[in-house]
Amino acid sequence: MTDKVGFVGLGNMGGPMARNLLKAGVRLVVHDLDPRKVQSLAEAGAEVAPSAQAVARETTRSICMVETTGQAESVILGEHGFIQAVKPGHIVICMSTVDPFKIRDIAAKLADKGVTVLDAPVSGGTVGAVQGSLSILVGGDKAAFEKCRDLFDTMGANVFHAGALGNGIAMKLINNMLLQVTTVAIAEGLVMGAKAGLDIEQLYQMLTVSSGDSFALRNRGRRMIDRNFAPSGTVDISYKDQELETAFAKQLGVPVLLANVSQQAYQMARAAGLNKEEGSAVVKVYERLAGVKVAND
Repeated sequence: MTDKVGFVGLGNMGGPMARNLLKAGVRLVVHDLDPRKVQSLAEAGAEVAPSAQAVARETTRSICMVETTGQAESVILGEHGFIQAVKPGHIVICMSTVDPFKIRDIAAKLADKGVTVLDAPVSGGTVGAVQGSLSILVGGDKAAFEKCRDLFDTMGANVFHAGALGNGIAMKLINNMLLQVTTVAIAEGLVMGAKAGLDIEQLYQMLTVSSGDSFALRNRGRRMIDRNFAPSGTVDISYKDQELETAFAKQLGVPVLLANVSQQAYQMARAAGLNKEEGSAVVKVYERLAGVKVAND
């Protein structure tokens, strides 16, 4: 498809994703509340629009990549949202991690206008966003998915059509739940090792070649040891995702004991002022309680 594509939400994830679309020759119309982020994309060749509504007016496929369910609702259904300008045949792609039931409500409101909604949350962090190597988990109409496959293949290396609308988000929530629970377990293990007087680097190397190994260990465990808490997926975002995970589980009638318990670790991290640090900063909560550090700052 050669028509213009809209992109709203140019943050740590959305900015690099939009830039990769531009590099691939996609004619992009962008909007963000932060003029500095908009300027950066404009300099890279994007057309700038003053609102989400204006983005939808100029495009046939519009991407929403914001942080919360409320923000996604505003972008898509708000007074100056996509809904005010979309025409029949338009495809709205919500790439935010939001309430999977809410995305179905949003889609129902747009269906009356002949508009299709896809949910397409991503996994892979800012590195994946920059490299175009994200995993993209898509729910919704298969024909609409195929019409947007060119965009997904540009932004990601692993693209999954998960079935019905909302299923992409459901997959993402399960993935995030496993990462967050494991991150807390890693923090507990490393702090235990520090308290026991172990060489933490040796402990880490042993774990990476033993049954305790995981992606979370190699990513977030490494961050804990290196004191690399620069924002990527922040503590606030981790907590927000856990709210979605536990609420979704309640609606399904599924017990998720570890997700609920680990969420409290992130809540303690937020209470300690670590909100905007990377999710691995949850280790600082355990360090303060135990009176040790897994490595020197």
